[in-house]
Amino acid sequence: MNDNSSILHVFSGTEITVNHLKNILEENNVPSLIKNDYAAGQSAGFMGGTPFAIDLYIQEVDKDKAEPIIEKFKATIQD
Repeated sequence: MNDNSSILHVFSGTEITVNHLKNILEENNVPSLIKNDYAAGQSAGFMGGTPFAIDLYIQEVDKDKAEPIIEKFKATIQD
């Protein structure tokens, strides 16, 4: 991701769900970043976050392109 742009939180979920959405975004040329406080805390010897609250971020410049993809994804996981 480009260091010169702002990042936006776009989704939270399980590691599997977040990775699936990340792959869909990347297939559509939308770079993203996963933040997993739970895994980071475990590797550092601390317990922080929960294993079910993995966060996905995108660059602000990709917002318009990513929104319909994310909304479609959310609709499929709610059915």
